[in-house]
Order: sequence, then C-alpha cells, then structure tokens
Amino acid sequence: MSQDLVLFSGNSNPELAQSIAKHLNLPLGNAVVRNFSDGEIWVEVEENVRGRDCFIIQSTSHPVNRNIMELLIMVDALKRASARRITAVIPYYGYARQDRKSAPRTPISAKLVADILTTAGTQRVLTMDLHAGQIQGFFNIPVDNLFAMPVMIKHLQPLCDSDTIIVSPDAGGTERARAYAKRLDTALAIIDKRRTGPNVADVMHIIGDVKGKRAVIVDDMVDTAGTLTKGVEALLKHGARSVIACATHGVLSGPAIQRIEESPIESLVVTDSIPLSPEAQACSKIKVLSVAELLAEAIKRISEEASVSSLFI
Repeated sequence: MSQDLVLFSGNSNPELAQSIAKHLNLPLGNAVVRNFSDGEIWVEVEENVRGRDCFIIQSTSHPVNRNIMELLIMVDALKRASARRITAVIPYYGYARQDRKSAPRTPISAKLVADILTTAGTQRVLTMDLHAGQIQGFFNIPVDNLFAMPVMIKHLQPLCDSDTIIVSPDAGGTERARAYAKRLDTALAIIDKRRTGPNVADVMHIIGDVKGKRAVIVDDMVDTAGTLTKGVEALLKHGARSVIACATHGVLSGPAIQRIEESPIESLVVTDSIPLSPEAQACSKIKVLSVAELLAEAIKRISEEASVSSLFI
C-alpha cells in the first residue's frame, strides 16, 4: 500500500475499522476522540497527515447525531492539518430515509447531512447500499455507493435451489430483488404493503407464487422489524415453506429483537456495517457477514486512483 494512505476511525464501529485495516495490512492512524464533561466532542490527530490521503471510517448509526458530529470534527481536524484528500467512509449513511418531502413542511435531511459533510471539508464519500440511490446526487463531490450483494450472494448460493424465490419487501425494493434473483437464477415475488405511519406497515398481499417455496426477503435495512415480520407472516400465509431475510444494515431499534425472536422467520442475515447490540448478538436467528474486505478493496482502489466500477457488479 502507498505510504500516503492513512486510515482513521471514529467510535461508531471500531471493530469494522480494525478489520478493514487488517485487510489493507495497515495500522489505524493515531487520533484521540473523546468527550468534555458537558458532552462536547474533542479530537486530536496525533500523527503527521500533511499531503496524505486520509480515510475516516465512521457509520452514522446509533447514536446518530453524536457519530455525525464525530465525523465532522475529524474531517475538520484533518483539513486543518493539511491532509491532501479526506474521504468519509460511511458504511451506513444515517438520515437516508429522509430523502424527499414526504409531507408538507418537512425537511430533506439526507440532503442537509450531505451539505454539512461537504462544507466541513469532506472531498469524497464511500458508502454502502444507500436507502435511495438518488442521495448520491445530493453531493457535489464524488460518491461511491457500494453494494453488499456480492457478500450476500456468496452466503445464499449454497442455500438456493429450484424451489427458492427472492422476495422484495415493497415495490421500491424491486430492482434490488430482481438483481439478486438474476444472479441466483431464481423467481421473484413482491410484497405489496401500505404504510400507515413511520415504522408502521400493513402487508396487503403477495405478487408472485410463493407456495411451497423457500422465500428469501432482501432489503437494504431492518429497523424496528415490523415490516419484516409482517412480511414473513404474509409469505407463510400464502404457502411459503420457510422464510429467511437478508438486509445490509441491521439498525434493529426498539422492539426489533423481540419481534424477530417471536417471528417464524428462519434467520436474518445482516452485515457489520452497524455494530450489533449485545441483545442482537445473543439472538440465535441473526447472522452477521463482514463487508470489511469489500470496503478495504474500494479504499485501496480509490487511493491508487484505480477503477472501482468492477465492485458494483
């Protein structure tokens, strides 16, 4: 690796950062990130970064606002230390669900976060499975939106046979589900749902034949697991033999773990883009796959000014 490349990590996901560093055969850069007694965040970069290519690994997951502020302050510290380029590696991009005006007089917070990151001094963003692809257009800097699909496909291939069917949990996820179905050579189904409020969904019916098949729900994230567990119930009601789910980001907030444990779902596969709570780690139905190697390869190619397009296939 180039001596110009240096990795830093905030406090949101140190395990993933260490794993990425291991794949790159690099140590994490020396930086202190801590709090004053009143909660203010204080950062000090303890090594020379002048003229170097700096990457900050920080998911903006819970606690979302604290992790965003950590990232912004680290960016500012590196900018003032004369880093040549600052790339924010954000495996999970918080506020991504607020990507449009869903009602009168509501914000587009995903755009606001993009503006703040850019203003702070971020010169490039590397992220994964954005909730809405158009968020890339909210930035006026380069954005690489990787997909966890290669990692998930590797896990699913031994489990898939002629009776497997890929299921999109809603109409908006059809493109993602179709890509999985194409690569796994399986059929495709869609769950038609209606939202009655934030984090509340009522499943209406299934588009496609799932009778006697092993259904695999694919999504970008699982938050409270309300949509997921209702989708599982609907699929089984329509004759599915069993149901597993794959979601890149395991947000798993509120009653999510309880719902998953009480659900007839066989398993939920997530990635380590977000660190799981001890409760989630103890749940036997949840399996975690690592995206560290994929992110490390993207970081390597960005630093070497090489093409990253093959990672999107």
